[in-house]
Amino acid sequence: MSDTEARIGYGTVLEIALASTPAVFTYIMETYSATPPSDTDDQVDASHFQSPNRYREYIPGLTDAGEASFEMNYVPGSETDRFLISIKGKRLIARITFPNGIQIIFMCSRGGYEKDVPNDDKMTATLTLKVSGEPVVTEPAAPINLIAPTIAGTPKVGIPLTVDGGAWAGAMTVTYQWKVDGAPKSGATGASYVPVAGDVGDKVTCAVTGANDDFSTVATTAETAAVAAA
Repeated sequence: MSDTEARIGYGTVLEIALASTPAVFTYIMETYSATPPSDTDDQVDASHFQSPNRYREYIPGLTDAGEASFEMNYVPGSETDRFLISIKGKRLIARITFPNGIQIIFMCSRGGYEKDVPNDDKMTATLTLKVSGEPVVTEPAAPINLIAPTIAGTPKVGIPLTVDGGAWAGAMTVTYQWKVDGAPKSGATGASYVPVAGDVGDKVTCAVTGANDDFSTVATTAETAAVAAA
């Protein structure tokens, strides 16, 4: 018996563009649950006076892709919050990217943006999009780096540097390769790197690779300042 191909939804990404600027997508941050479009087929009653044995007869009607909904952490006044408020009454293009690089892209409009602010739990919001027309399911695409990776820490011998891998769409794995003066450091493939004496005077970067089953994309951090001696 073969292993299951089931996967969790961790890493799924929602982006939205205005139909007037279809190449400019906004990343909807801190989404934690998604209900993609789902088809409902109308059934048209075609019964007539001579329908066999008094049974109703039906023919296929139109298909409705329904609504897509997304739950997220609500951060009042954030970039995501302000964007979702601004899109009311506008034609939109939504893009859901799964960790394996498959995308669902569909025309839509905002159906609702509801917030929940409890006394003793996190604030949340639910975005509802009314789907227009047939969603497109793509072939796997290369991972997209949505938020660039960054290095934190003081570039000094013996002091750890850490990398934030940023945010990715369509990446099942994210890996790291630290570099000094542009050259890869052997074995330095974790989320942190401790400069050594031989690094003094050189600048450090980290190449972050997002990958799925078919593609990989590399995003490199900005350089640190030159490594200082201990």
